[in-house]
Amino acid sequence: MAEPFVREDVRRFLDYLNALPGPRSHEAGPVEAREMMHASRHVADAPVGTLAVISDLAAPGPAGDIPLRLYDPRESRDPGPVLVFYHGGGFVLGDLHTHEPFCAEIARLLDMPVVAVDYRLAPEHPWPAGVEDSIAAARWVAESPDALGREATGLILAGDSAGGNLAIVTALALRDEPAAVPVLAQWPIYPAADPAQGYPSFTDFGEGYLLTREGMRWFDECYRPDPKDWRYSPLVKSQEGMPPTLVVTAGLDPIRDQGRAYAAACIEAGVPTIFREAKGNIHGFINLRKAIPSSEEDIRGCVVALHLLLTETLS
Repeated sequence: MAEPFVREDVRRFLDYLNALPGPRSHEAGPVEAREMMHASRHVADAPVGTLAVISDLAAPGPAGDIPLRLYDPRESRDPGPVLVFYHGGGFVLGDLHTHEPFCAEIARLLDMPVVAVDYRLAPEHPWPAGVEDSIAAARWVAESPDALGREATGLILAGDSAGGNLAIVTALALRDEPAAVPVLAQWPIYPAADPAQGYPSFTDFGEGYLLTREGMRWFDECYRPDPKDWRYSPLVKSQEGMPPTLVVTAGLDPIRDQGRAYAAACIEAGVPTIFREAKGNIHGFINLRKAIPSSEEDIRGCVVALHLLLTETLS
């Protein structure tokens, strides 16, 4: 492979990251790895900023209440679309706290309510627990205007990495058994969209670019999925009839090619699809806006593309 293009701010961050002492997440175990991810937010991510509404909610789920968090730049609003967000972290890490800066920023940029979902994590709750929570939460948002304080006329399903997988899987579930309102669009961000297959990027960027091969293997050992089930490998199913789709990848990501393959499958199935790749950037960039300032432009470009998709859909 030719030497890949790496942005200057990405190179500075990777040099800093790769020189850090101490165990990697997969060496530390789930509890300490989650604490490490919490601590990294204050070093690497932008501040949350101000919003009119940041409030905690709960949706009934198959194993009890599912914690949710609502972000809205407006105290009140007329009925309209609601974005449901699933955080990344390999199905093992991440929560409402780790992705709060991104959810708040997206609510501001889109001028739209965002509901973040705190689904159950492995290894305490292996597959398909997180999938079940993700689908149940989306259905609840679609049909609970009184509890939410806002009436959803349609859903946008979004998520990064493992959350991108959950967004796609939830969109498939709601395609086949519709919720109370339609899914207007989906936005998988560097998604684990075809995790059962091997792709060149897994080898090309599997070490030294934040997300590693060993880390991904550990995630799988914790999650314990069925690789032949569409609730883990969404490309097992046809993507025909899926909502308009914005797929975003990172050029230096070991799972980059999974996102490319998913975009291609959507296009082949006739799904209106926009594909964007953050050239020279790494997996996790939506949570690295302080460490990698150029990620701001990647996010803003995605928002413009999502606006285009929604405008065409709603018209």
